[in-house]
Amino acid sequence: MGTPLGLTAGNAIEVEESVEVLAGGGPEDVVELTVRLAEEMLACAGVHDADPAAALKDGRAMDVWNRMIEAQGGDPRAALPVAKESEVIPAPADGVLVELDALAVGVAAWRLGAGRARKEDIVQAGAGVRMHAKPGALVRAGEPLMTLLTDTPEKFDRAKEALEGAVLIAPEGSRPAQRLIIDRIS
Repeated sequence: MGTPLGLTAGNAIEVEESVEVLAGGGPEDVVELTVRLAEEMLACAGVHDADPAAALKDGRAMDVWNRMIEAQGGDPRAALPVAKESEVIPAPADGVLVELDALAVGVAAWRLGAGRARKEDIVQAGAGVRMHAKPGALVRAGEPLMTLLTDTPEKFDRAKEALEGAVLIAPEGSRPAQRLIIDRIS
C-alpha cells in the first residue's frame, strides 16, 4: 500500500472513521474496500444475494455494530479518546496532491504515540494523523494538509521528520498513478 487508506492513521480516529462508514458515509476508498472485502467474505460463505453496499447506506451495518457492542456489555454511544494536542501541517504548494507516502504517515502516527516500539510502551488511543486531502485532490499552499494528534507535544518534531518528503504536489491537471485494488489473489 503506497497511500494511506482513508483519512486517518491512529487508533481512535480510525475507529471514528470506520463508524462513519458503517453509518453510510466515510472516505470513498474505505467504503469501496469494505464493500469488496464483504463481498469476498459473503462469497466464501456461499451467500450471493446480500448487498453490503446497501447495508452500509440504509443503516443495517450500523445496527449490527451497535448490537455487537451492546452484546458485549459496551455502550455504542461512548465517546472515543481525543488527543490533547494538535498541530496542523500545511500544504507546501498549490497543485494536485499526487503522492502521499503511507509508510511515512504510519511512522509519524507511531512517533506521536499511536503505536509502540516495545511491549511496555504506552499507546495513546487518541494519537495519530488526520489527513485533509487524498491523492488526486487539489490543494492550496498554506491550507491544512494533515493534522498531527498526541497527548505529548514534544513528539511533534519527530513526527514531522517522518513526513519529510512524504508528499508530492504536482501542477494542476496532474493525476496520481494508483488503483485501490491491484489484483485479487485466489
